[in-house]
Amino acid sequence: MTVKDSIERSVDAHGEAYARLSDAIWEHPETHFHEDYAAGALQSALKENGFSLTPNLGGLPNAFCAEYGEGRPRIAFLGEFDALSGLSQQAGCASRQSVKDGAPGHGCGHNLLGVGALGAAIAVKELIERGKLRGSVVYFGCPAEETASAKAFLARDGCFHGLDAILAWHPWDYNGIWPGGSLANVKLIFRFTGRSAHAASSPHLGRSALDALELMNVGVQFLREHVPDDTRIHYAVTDAGGASPNVVQAHAEAVYLVRSRRVQDLQDIKRRVIDCARGAALMTGTDMEWEFVKGCSNMLPNGVLERALLDCMAEIGVPQHSEEELSLARALHAALESPETTLARLTRLSPDGERERVLAHQGEAMYDFIAPYHPSDVPVVPVSTDVGDASWCAPTGQMSAAAWAADTPAHSWQAVAIGKSAIAHRATAFAAKTLALCAARLMEDDALLSRARDEFIRRTAAAPYVCPIPEGVKPKL
Repeated sequence: MTVKDSIERSVDAHGEAYARLSDAIWEHPETHFHEDYAAGALQSALKENGFSLTPNLGGLPNAFCAEYGEGRPRIAFLGEFDALSGLSQQAGCASRQSVKDGAPGHGCGHNLLGVGALGAAIAVKELIERGKLRGSVVYFGCPAEETASAKAFLARDGCFHGLDAILAWHPWDYNGIWPGGSLANVKLIFRFTGRSAHAASSPHLGRSALDALELMNVGVQFLREHVPDDTRIHYAVTDAGGASPNVVQAHAEAVYLVRSRRVQDLQDIKRRVIDCARGAALMTGTDMEWEFVKGCSNMLPNGVLERALLDCMAEIGVPQHSEEELSLARALHAALESPETTLARLTRLSPDGERERVLAHQGEAMYDFIAPYHPSDVPVVPVSTDVGDASWCAPTGQMSAAAWAADTPAHSWQAVAIGKSAIAHRATAFAAKTLALCAARLMEDDALLSRARDEFIRRTAAAPYVCPIPEGVKPKL
């Protein structure tokens, strides 16, 4: 039996158990650092399969590491399992209907992500156990990807050191390599403190914190013209100082999220945003303090691993869907308010000879094909992920698998609704098989692993890793 056959047999043999596990995590959606059910269930499955466990990795709740084997190479899989607040949605329902109003839901497919990586880790472990592969397989349980960038804290504290390669996947609406890198980001809280006064009889005695906050926002608005084009600066006012207009507001607060293509550029943009806040405080006679919440780095591409993953995807073969499954996908696609037009993006990026193949799938409910490869140096979808920080610690490759209806955006109720379907389960199994086969190829082929390592060394030599999270900053639990 070939290594590929063994991997497929392993994932298929555990298929029903993996589906039950991902469904159970879907049914217990938990947000950042509260993923007690999901982390516990995944750790139990790993322990039952002979992995040694390190809980509370890096001192973070629900972060853990599981390992099997010994020596090199050490190939790691990343597993996420946190949900998104306010996205509760009934499974298999093609209209917006929550299970519980205001409750969280798995709008980014992390109930599938963690289980797919688990399936890959177990398949590789079984090959090591039978003497078919040499080395170690490592599974990282990664909480709080959505709001706290836990992997960045783990990277800063050295938890990813000593790995030869990292492999990851994400549910998406098509099969391919992760869509073009990611953006680095930092999240900051700005608090202004002034002095209250009667806004009619004695406004001169007041110092408005809300004025300061609004002036900061104006300053940042002008700053947006003078930063790189792919910079994103978002904010939310979390404290407007009260509801009484006849009182000068003595306190105000806003949360800023700043994104940029390169973590090295982000430091300068962050400084300039802070200067806008300082200037606003000076103009209004108020005090300002800022707090660093979290940050993550851009993905560091590794073309060697990306092409290896693509070859393994083709070797495994994409899932095929029944008419019943396609009917659900059509209904969910029809319910999209603003589809992402994935095919337009893929067509634009595809080599000339591949564009017609991509366009041939126009109008399909599921994109059941493997997208043409394009180097992922440039972020095509301007999103952020803390996988970026892991990618600066060891050569990293990330794939996507079609777990959602065509053109479904992440963080949508449609992504939640499909999360317990046979479509989602097929994508999870496809990802598990692909990741495991790629890991096996790396363990079998020293030259392949060496080329991935050489590319990593070359890229990090040109721009060494600078973690966006300062020393001493703790995650907000």
